[in-house]
Amino acid sequence: MKIIPLGTSSGKPTTQRNVSATAVAGEGEWWLFDCGEAAQIQIARAGLSFHRLAGIFITHLHGDHFNGLPGLLATMALDKRERPLTLVGPPGVREYLDLLGRLRILFINYPIEVLEFGAEHFRQRASELVYESKNYRVTTRPLDHRIFALGYRLEEKTRPGRFNLERANELGIPAGPLFSKLQSGHSITLADGRTIDPGEVLGPPRPGKSVTYCLDTRPCQNAVDLAFEADWLIYEATYTREFTEEAGQYGHSTAAQAAEVAGKAGARNLLITHFSSRYPDARVLLAEARALFPRTTMAEDLIEIEV
Repeated sequence: MKIIPLGTSSGKPTTQRNVSATAVAGEGEWWLFDCGEAAQIQIARAGLSFHRLAGIFITHLHGDHFNGLPGLLATMALDKRERPLTLVGPPGVREYLDLLGRLRILFINYPIEVLEFGAEHFRQRASELVYESKNYRVTTRPLDHRIFALGYRLEEKTRPGRFNLERANELGIPAGPLFSKLQSGHSITLADGRTIDPGEVLGPPRPGKSVTYCLDTRPCQNAVDLAFEADWLIYEATYTREFTEEAGQYGHSTAAQAAEVAGKAGARNLLITHFSSRYPDARVLLAEARALFPRTTMAEDLIEIEV
C-alpha cells in the first residue's frame, strides 16, 4: 500500500497546499479520505485511476473536507464509470447529494452506496465496519470535533505466508497454476497421487498493513483506539504547542498532541497534516512532533509514502 496526501492545508488552500484529501492505494483499488475542493485535480496529478476508486470516507461536513465531492462524483460519471462506489460519512451527506441531484447540478450514472453514521449510532457500539472487499476492510469511530466527526482505520486482511520455492521444488511440484493454488490456501493433488497442503510450502501468515486517518479532532480515546499499533497514523497537526488553548476551542490538535496520540496508540509511524495557513513552512510543526515521536513524517501534497 501507499499513502498519497492530496491536500494538507486546514481551512483554506494556499499556493503550496490544497485542502484536506488523502489517497491510500492498495492492490487493485484505492480509497479517498476526505474530499476538499479540487481533489479531482490532485487525483489526476497523482496518476490515480478514477475507475479504481472503491470508497470515499468523509470525516465531517466542514467545507474544506467535502466541497470537492460533487465535482469528483460528476467527473466519474462523465468518464462512464461502472464500478460501484461506497461513500461513507456523517448524517447530511445523502441529503446534500439528493439536493444537488434535484437541482440538476449533479448527475451520477453508476452504482453508489451512501452510508451515514451519526452520534446516535455509536451509543450502542464502539466502532462500525463500513467497507469490506476481498483483501481490505475499513472501520470507523467518532472523534471529538466542534461538530460530529468520524475517524477511520483501513486494514489489509491477513496475507498467506511467503511461498518457499526451494521446498516446492523438493516436493516435485511443477511451476505454474499449482503454485498459485497453494498460495491461495488450497491443497493440490500431484500426478503421482500425493496431496500437498499449503502449510508444506507456505510460511506463517503475514499480518496485513494498517492506516488510520484522524482529522479534525481534539486528542481522544477513540483516536488512540483507531490507531492501535497501526503502521501509519495520519493525524492533524493544525497548530504548534503555543496555541493549545485555541486548538481545543476549535476542536483541533497541536503537533505535540498528534505525537502524544501516536505514542499512546503504539503506532509505528505518524504522518502529520492539516496545517494552518499561518505556517507557510510546516517544518516547525514537524520538529515539535518529532521531539516527542521521532518516527514522524510531514505530509506534502502529492508525495508518496510506502506503507
